[in-house]
Amino acid sequence: MSHNTIALNKQRQPLDHLESVWLFGYGSLIYKADFEYLQRRPAFIWGWQRRFWQGSHDHRGTPEAPGRVATLIEKPGARCAGMAYKVTPDTFEHLDHREKNGYLRVFTALHWLDEPGEAEGLVYLASADNEAWLGPATEAEIAAHIARSEGPSGPNSEYLLKLAEALRELDEHDEHVFAIEQELIKIPADNLPE
Repeated sequence: MSHNTIALNKQRQPLDHLESVWLFGYGSLIYKADFEYLQRRPAFIWGWQRRFWQGSHDHRGTPEAPGRVATLIEKPGARCAGMAYKVTPDTFEHLDHREKNGYLRVFTALHWLDEPGEAEGLVYLASADNEAWLGPATEAEIAAHIARSEGPSGPNSEYLLKLAEALRELDEHDEHVFAIEQELIKIPADNLPE
């Protein structure tokens, strides 16, 4: 599957018939809402875990030297916390472009972190069959990759550090993210892109 998924997302899931849609963010969407939304709520989904296994050719890296960003990997019983946004369907013009690098929209049940209840929502997932997939590596290897990567949206390290900070603000502990953060902190600052 091509890493540019804009047309595929529109074809697979037209949303024009809906008045609003909940969107679940688990990576940069937690802390960078560069779109209008009707409502914003902390939420989580079951059966998925966050992993830095997806390449970023367009935001935190380049086609020649992709960075590493988060995707979700299925894991029974796992719980992944993030931020949900209630948006109008036309917002997906922007979101499909922002998340075009190998991510497909999938419907899933969202559960609220602040009170009991749930809603159906969309999440962007990048699986192993997309061209931007980088796959598993140790936290130290991922941190080293992130330390040397930079793209049009800035240093890859900024993405990781802002995600870790956002998860702390949600009072969520993500072993994978925090372990990569600790490995990144060990890397001398003069080895990081400016």
